[in-house]
Amino acid sequence: MRDVIQKVIATEAEARRIVEAARAEADRVSSGAQKQGEELVARARQEARAEADRMVEVAMRTAEQEKRERLARFVAEIDTEVQLDETTRQRAVRAAIRCVCGQR
Repeated sequence: MRDVIQKVIATEAEARRIVEAARAEADRVSSGAQKQGEELVARARQEARAEADRMVEVAMRTAEQEKRERLARFVAEIDTEVQLDETTRQRAVRAAIRCVCGQR
């Protein structure tokens, strides 16, 4: 009878060790999965931020190019539509310089 009780106690102890080992393994696996998930999220955020930066850069370059093209068209349009003699042109230039420089 004593042997049976000792075997039951030993079996229970072994079962506790198995359960503890299983819990430790589950914790390790869960921790690893959580860490891997965090790394994936961080990488995805970094890639999204880099892509957004690239998109902003392209949009800024496109806007700058469009601004230059519009300005060039506007200048060409003014050149073809406005015909000034040299005296009038010089007076307009002096007036623009005074205006820009804050002189009267």
